[in-house]
Amino acid sequence: MVGKFQSLYLQLRDDIQRGEYPAGSKLPSESEFCAQLKISRGTLRKALELLAEDGLIHSVHGKGVYVLAANPIAFSFGSLVSFAEVNHSNQLNFVTEVTAFTELQPDVALSQLSGFNQAQILQKIQRVRKLDNERIIFDLNYFASGLISGLTPAIASNSIYNYIEEQLHLKIGFARRTIQVEMASALDKQNLDLQAFDLVVVVRNWVHLNDGQLFEYTESRHRPDRFVFTEFVRRR
Repeated sequence: MVGKFQSLYLQLRDDIQRGEYPAGSKLPSESEFCAQLKISRGTLRKALELLAEDGLIHSVHGKGVYVLAANPIAFSFGSLVSFAEVNHSNQLNFVTEVTAFTELQPDVALSQLSGFNQAQILQKIQRVRKLDNERIIFDLNYFASGLISGLTPAIASNSIYNYIEEQLHLKIGFARRTIQVEMASALDKQNLDLQAFDLVVVVRNWVHLNDGQLFEYTESRHRPDRFVFTEFVRRR
């Protein structure tokens, strides 16, 4: 279930993208916003923090909050979000197809790569992301079954992170992430419409719960011409 500040964030983000608040314009003050929308200052500030993380607004001390741009960020290195959330924020229409759903114990190579113990039972999930009927992203996921129980192909085709947080009531904490260009593997060629490309962009994530336990290792493998990595940064 989406909280009040998340609903407000989505509403304001959509307003900015529609041009209701053009780039360079100043947003209403906190008191004006709170009075107009009948919300608390805490709710407003949390929503504005999310907009700032997206690079859509910038707060100038003593002057107010200004709109920077109307274009959303596609893939961000500095935030931890689900594919469903990225899909929604970019207003895209990806279709997810679960192509494999099995349990296994990691061998030595997978254990060393993923960080999971060889004694652990993992849920292995393969998902293909299609846009405009082209297979452009291939996700290879491993979840610790002892921590993330009850996964199904239906959940995997929707949002696993939503299931973890809303159904299992677990708090996702942090991740380590790498981005690397690699030669396309046999699995890539089988699951992606690579056209003439023989390279893929591989985004690897090692994701932990808030208490530090590793619960996910994922490789998100992208066709290179459809991968754009964008980040918004501030000088400290």
